[in-house]
Amino acid sequence: MSVHEEGAQPEAGHDPHEYTVSVRLIDQIVALALMALGTVVMWDSHRIGIGWAGDGPESGYFPFYIGALMFIASAITFVMNIVTKTPDRSNFVEKTGFKSVLKVFIPTVIYVLLIDYLGIYVSSALFIAFFMYWLGKYSPMIIAPVAVGVPVFLFFMFEIWFLLPLPKGPLEIMLGY
Repeated sequence: MSVHEEGAQPEAGHDPHEYTVSVRLIDQIVALALMALGTVVMWDSHRIGIGWAGDGPESGYFPFYIGALMFIASAITFVMNIVTKTPDRSNFVEKTGFKSVLKVFIPTVIYVLLIDYLGIYVSSALFIAFFMYWLGKYSPMIIAPVAVGVPVFLFFMFEIWFLLPLPKGPLEIMLGY
């Protein structure tokens, strides 16, 4: 299926260049994703046991049925979406709104990936500094103390006070933490 489904029309009064994808297609994609998730839950629950043991239900008993309900509800949603006589072909999100979401989503994905290499504290400092500069348009004199201060505070809170270790990078290892 293409992004612009056959027969899909932008809503009246909306710029046709702002059209991205229909609500119908997003409904179908989400239903398929939830069906896949339900299948994984059922598969793994079956692996650990979905029967009834002498002392009660096995570990996978309840998760299996939750996964089955999730699969069934999603399958019904998917089929109803396919066979409906009045599909919702309206625009799911306009390009400008989607671009705004991507402005946050892409740097967040990069931040999560950097945690493996730089640790959570250095990655967080870079993430905060980037957003303050790029979207907030703050000056470096304001960015620096906030971008350094927040991760330092979180380091003390989690590592020292709560004794809860978080992912470390080369800097923390070099400093002996």
